[in-house]
Amino acid sequence: MTENLKRCKWPTEDPLLIQYHDLEWGVPVHDDRKLFEFLVLEGMQAGLSWSTILKKRENFRRAFEGFDPVRVSEYSAKDVVRLMGDAGIIRNRLKIMGAINNAQRFLALQSEFGSFAAYIWRFVGDKPIRHHFRNIAQLPVTSRESDAISKNLRVRGFKFVGSTIIYAHMQATGMVNDHTIDCYRYNQV
Repeated sequence: MTENLKRCKWPTEDPLLIQYHDLEWGVPVHDDRKLFEFLVLEGMQAGLSWSTILKKRENFRRAFEGFDPVRVSEYSAKDVVRLMGDAGIIRNRLKIMGAINNAQRFLALQSEFGSFAAYIWRFVGDKPIRHHFRNIAQLPVTSRESDAISKNLRVRGFKFVGSTIIYAHMQATGMVNDHTIDCYRYNQV
């Protein structure tokens, strides 16, 4: 059991955050669909807590058809209306339109680089950056790499991809290991 293990402080006592921390956060992701899921979720989180997004994650999966970028890229105005009426997700028109736009741009990157993973992981030399932070106050909200990814994505037409959002994406998908050194997950990921 993981109840008595030392972990990063940010999950607090929230069981959903603890599960996310223990099973997903910081684990390297190379699966394009999972990378697209986190791109959408991080964009939806802008201005909100990650806990709010996790509570709605299954609703997002249903509403965005398992985060299939091909299907999302084909969404029409009718789909936007459908999504705006879905109380289970974040009903922000700009964020919904951004997710559709980003699906289209995502597919273009897949075509250009063979996969989105090949595109994004090249910014960190195809291996996770391993930080050595002692406490969560040391964790940055942006980095040189997130700045570069954000700039490149924006040039390519992506929305909701500021450097802070991208850094959170990098943490979520294991491009950086920001577990504190006293966390049991630090050496596992």
